[in-house]
Amino acid sequence: MQDQTPPQVGRAALWMTGAIASFSAMAVAGRKVSFALDTFEIMMYRSALGFVIVLLVLSVTGNLRQVTTRNMGLQVMRNLVHFSGQNLWFFAVTVIPLAQVFALEFTAPLWVIVLAPLVLGERLTPTRAMAAAIGFVGILIVARPSPDTLNAGVFAAAAAAVFFAFTNMLTKKLTRSHSVANIMFWLTLLQLGFGVIAAGYDGDIALPDAITLPWLVVIALGGLLAHFCITNALSIAPAAVVMPIDFARLPTIAVVGMLLYGEPLDIWVFVGAAVIFAGNYLNILSETGRLRATRRAA
Repeated sequence: MQDQTPPQVGRAALWMTGAIASFSAMAVAGRKVSFALDTFEIMMYRSALGFVIVLLVLSVTGNLRQVTTRNMGLQVMRNLVHFSGQNLWFFAVTVIPLAQVFALEFTAPLWVIVLAPLVLGERLTPTRAMAAAIGFVGILIVARPSPDTLNAGVFAAAAAAVFFAFTNMLTKKLTRSHSVANIMFWLTLLQLGFGVIAAGYDGDIALPDAITLPWLVVIALGGLLAHFCITNALSIAPAAVVMPIDFARLPTIAVVGMLLYGEPLDIWVFVGAAVIFAGNYLNILSETGRLRATRRAA
């Protein structure tokens, strides 16, 4: 029987495989350097390396002229929020199982549903509300709140998802009038500045050495490549196709955590993550159907 899989789905799967590998590498690298560097220092060095890479790419491709100082207030706000979320994420990967961090991170789109009416003026439809409610049930299953299961790492991972939601919404605002090149330039430069301030407030900044420097390069490249791969996947296939592939991040990082750190495969993390995924996917299917109906009417 001939394979009926559309070519764009296969290409999207390849891009998402790159994103999954990049996110997993970032999590492992974050743990590898945490013994010597705090999260602010990790973000400072990551942003420094990322800025050099972005500056070189924009210069070579001739896109440096797209950099503009318009809407700097929004740029600063967007990157301050993302800087906060990324610091919380790096802290979380050092203190709780990697699978739990990734499961809670999947709630970011659900927070967008809840917060979009306030930030973007979008309507909270009954389907969106139901999707968010389903997702929050998943959060309870993953976190299983009790004095024994709640800790700083769980709160940090959950808070990171909220900050990532704000980042996505503010990025959406920026993309209405700014190029990706301009957004990436200010992302790395502003977060480098935030990192220098946060890491150096006590007058003591640890320098990378032969052990930590390669892992910092992995973190910097991993962050840039992950978002580059996801952007490409979404450009050739619908979100309803891309998101189920992205969900493979969870079992992937769970296996990585088991093999490298002896973390147990917690069945409730997978159950909760599946519920979170169901809420996200319900919203994607609803939005896809709405867009198709709008196009047909037009």
